[in-house]
Amino acid sequence: MNILVLIKQTFDTEERISIVDGQVKEDGVRFVINPYDEYAIEEAIRIKEASDAQVTVATVGPERAEEALRTALAMGADEAILAADEALFGDEFTVAQALAAIAKKGQYDLILAGNQAVDDGSSQVAVRVAELLDWAHISTVTKLEINGDEVVGHRDAEGDEEVVAGRLPLVVTAQQGLNDPRYPSLIGIRRAGKKPLTSVSLSDLGLAEDDIAPKTKIVQRFLPQVKEAGKILTGDLSEQVQELVRCLRTVDKVIE
Repeated sequence: MNILVLIKQTFDTEERISIVDGQVKEDGVRFVINPYDEYAIEEAIRIKEASDAQVTVATVGPERAEEALRTALAMGADEAILAADEALFGDEFTVAQALAAIAKKGQYDLILAGNQAVDDGSSQVAVRVAELLDWAHISTVTKLEINGDEVVGHRDAEGDEEVVAGRLPLVVTAQQGLNDPRYPSLIGIRRAGKKPLTSVSLSDLGLAEDDIAPKTKIVQRFLPQVKEAGKILTGDLSEQVQELVRCLRTVDKVIE
């Protein structure tokens, strides 16, 4: 089986976000593989170990994203593809076009990706890739079973479980709980530097800049308001209710 894993390099979830001149400040920030994508990488490696599959990881991002690809290679992926051409950067539409073009150049049977990225949370890219390839997809999978070309995905469905069956080729997105991603071993880290990592550009993928231009634009970025300390109401019950209504009407202005 030939597996393609779509990943994204994101801020470490422990990092403090700051915005300067409308842009997220990246100086001194630690970047990691999007945690949901780690589940996808781990699942691909487990399939490889059980069936001798080939695992390729791919991402669209700046040169620093090579570090995320090397980490995936150290975990056990076989090769990596980096699309660092700025012409391929944009919104979910643009990135999906680039990743679908990468997928079309390989003879992949299965595409795995995280259910969402922790930075934008759009959950769009993988399913857009499925649409562009005219493949079916199973999203938010917490258990994956593959027998020949038959695929069964157990999905998180708002606290319940939904079981969905499909056939390869297929796109599957990983949800928390699918597995426990491994840490790269020392031997894996050493081997990762020798594994193939290919950089591709807009022209390599046969795309035209006008055709993949973003469909959306960010008009404003801002941090959420700092939460203030709670207020303890005093007095008897009637006085507390009157004060609560006054605060809701004049302070928080959630009622009229």
